[in-house]
Amino acid sequence: METEPAFVFVHGGGQGSWVWGDTIAALGLQAPGVRTFAVDVPGCGSKRERLDGGIGLDEVAAELLSDIEVAGMGPAMLVGHSQAGQVMSLMLERRPDLFRRAVYVTCSIPLPGQSVRAMMGEGMHGARPDEVGWPFDPKTEDLAARYPQMFCNDMDDLQKSAFLAKFGVDRWPLATYDFTSWRYDHHGAVPASYVVCLKDGILPVEWQERFAERFAVDRVICIDAGHQAM
Repeated sequence: METEPAFVFVHGGGQGSWVWGDTIAALGLQAPGVRTFAVDVPGCGSKRERLDGGIGLDEVAAELLSDIEVAGMGPAMLVGHSQAGQVMSLMLERRPDLFRRAVYVTCSIPLPGQSVRAMMGEGMHGARPDEVGWPFDPKTEDLAARYPQMFCNDMDDLQKSAFLAKFGVDRWPLATYDFTSWRYDHHGAVPASYVVCLKDGILPVEWQERFAERFAVDRVICIDAGHQAM
């Protein structure tokens, strides 16, 4: 059995495994011998050519679990960012034996019966108590024009340019945004932490705290970072 620490990373929306490059490099410097593996959702990163919008979240979870098993990465720390929290919930329910701990970095998960689209809503932050909302009016403003505000508010110009050049090329299957069969009863069976990003431009702190409760974490860490904390 492998004895070195193992970390599995799951990316969020509009991104691929590439987003974890700096984190993995830093881990390698701080903990030589650490094993790392960043997975890709179909349509993203190394699987970018698989543009099948009909692949559901259940299928994505099954594929990522298979990728992890084939790579021989369990039991591992499962670390996810943003939208990754949604597929992590299914992965932890199906194969808790593969993971030592889950770490949710400003992750989100809808209420049972609610889709991701409904969770985000169509208004601004604070407009409705059951919707996250947006930091601008999505009915009158262009989403892409607001990417710097949502994702890059703690980056310098070079970091912002490099990130925006890659962001949005990768796309999760459209069907994953319509999933509504969320379950929380298994949350907490695998110990979990939540990283609250205090400068997050898209998920307000109060919503991150709400999501942490839904994931039943036993530890909350607050960091002075924007949404792209990696």
